[in-house]
Amino acid sequence: MKDFFLSLKEKFTKPVEDDDGQQDSYVEVDTGPAKEDRSKVIVRPFVMEDFEDIKDILDVLREGRTIALVNIKPLREKDLVELKRAISKLRKTCEAIDGDIAGFGEDYVVAVPYFAQIFRSTKGAPKTEEAADE
Repeated sequence: MKDFFLSLKEKFTKPVEDDDGQQDSYVEVDTGPAKEDRSKVIVRPFVMEDFEDIKDILDVLREGRTIALVNIKPLREKDLVELKRAISKLRKTCEAIDGDIAGFGEDYVVAVPYFAQIFRSTKGAPKTEEAADE
């Protein structure tokens, strides 16, 4: 093991030769595109036809860069018990990663990681103080 690390050290500390035969004391590393890809948020649609489809959704949520739009209609029409099980598992995972989950219409569920919050309107609550006095 020691020999392995010594050989790595030698490779990285040796000067690099150009095509001209000149020696440079540095190696240029391009890290530009990789950082841009990491900083982007991905909005990804999913279709849940079986309970097993939840695994892919949970995996991308745990990565922390993906907002999942899940179409639950096929599973709802097929098996309501399995749908409830899948939603429960999705909710528990969102709580574990400090994310958020909400229904979006009748056919969709939105699940987001820690950096996002889902807006929930307060229907039935007065919008102004004047409306509350009436």
